[in-house]
Amino acid sequence: MLVSGLLAFGLGLAAMSLPVPYVVESPGPTFNTLGSDNGKPVIAVSGHQTYPAKGSLDLTTVYVDGGPNGPVTAFEALSAWFNSAKAVYPEELIFPSGVTREQSQQESAVAMTTSQENAVAAALQELGIPFEQKLQVADLSDDSASLGKIEKGDVLVSIDGKPISALSVIQAQLAAGEGKPVAVVVDRNGKRLPVTVTPGKSGTGRYLLGVVLQYKFKFPFDVKISLDKVGGPSAGMMFALGIVDTVTPGDLTAGKHIAGTGTITPDGAVGAIGGIGQKMVGARAGGATLFLAPAANCDDVVGHIPDGLQVVKVENLAGARRAVELAAGGGDTSGLPACTSN
Repeated sequence: MLVSGLLAFGLGLAAMSLPVPYVVESPGPTFNTLGSDNGKPVIAVSGHQTYPAKGSLDLTTVYVDGGPNGPVTAFEALSAWFNSAKAVYPEELIFPSGVTREQSQQESAVAMTTSQENAVAAALQELGIPFEQKLQVADLSDDSASLGKIEKGDVLVSIDGKPISALSVIQAQLAAGEGKPVAVVVDRNGKRLPVTVTPGKSGTGRYLLGVVLQYKFKFPFDVKISLDKVGGPSAGMMFALGIVDTVTPGDLTAGKHIAGTGTITPDGAVGAIGGIGQKMVGARAGGATLFLAPAANCDDVVGHIPDGLQVVKVENLAGARRAVELAAGGGDTSGLPACTSN
C-alpha cells in the first residue's frame, strides 16, 4: 500500500507538470504616458508647442502565458483558477490554431503601431487640429465583390457621391443600400477611376466590398511614441489622452493618478480589449484611483473592481477627456457613467 501510494503521488506530480492547452492572464505593469520609459519620453512631440504634465495617465498591460508564449503546466493553470487576480482561458479562445511565437509578436507589434497612429488622429480631431486622412486598400479577400474593379494600393475617394473620410461612411452607405450596386471612386497612382461594385453579404448579414482597408495619415507635426516590450492595440485611448495633455496648456490631470485601457479609432471611438480584470488589478496596484474602461467591456468589469478604484465607462475620447477633467478639477465623479449589471 505504501509503495502504491508513493507511486500514485509521483504520477500525480508528474501529471501536474505536463503542459495543458490553456492560457493564463496576469496583471502586468503600468506605464505613465506622460512619463518616460528606459530614459525616453513615452510621448515626444516635435513641431508643436508642448506643455509639462505632473500627473499620471497610465496605460495598463497583461502578462499572457501559454499558447505561442510557452506552455502552461496543469499546476500553473490550476493555481491560476484559485487566484482572483488571474484568468484562465482555453488556448483556442486567445490564439488562432498553429500561430507561432514570431507571428504572434509580429501581429502584436503591427497592432501597437496602428493604435499609435489612430491615437494621434483621434487626439488631433478632439483638439480640432486638421490633418490629412485617407483609406487605402491593403488587400482583397479571395471571394471579394471588388475583384477586378478595386486593386491593392487604391485609395477610396467616394461612395455614391459621398466623400470617404472614415470607414463608418462606407459601412453606413452599404447598409443603406441593402445590397444594391454602389458607385465607388478610387485614386490609383494619382488618377481617379469610377467603378461599380455589387456588395457581398457576410454571414452576419453585413454588406461588404470585400477589401481590407488601412488608414493613411499626414499629420501637421510629429508624434513619436516609445515603449519597449508592449504590444497590441489596447493602449490607444491612453495614448490619445496623453497626446491631448502634452500639446495643450495646463495639466489635464492636475496631478491625479488615472489609468485606463481601450482601443481607439481615428474618429475617437473607444473599443473593447482583453484582460480588463487583470488590468484593473494592475492599475490599482500601480496607485491609480480612477480607471477608464471601454463601455463594451462592462460585463467583464462588474464584480471585478478592486477596492479603492472607481471605474468610469467611456465610449469615446471626448467622454474620457471629460472624466479626467472632472476628476482633475476636484468635482464629484460619482455621477460619471459606470458599468452596471444587467
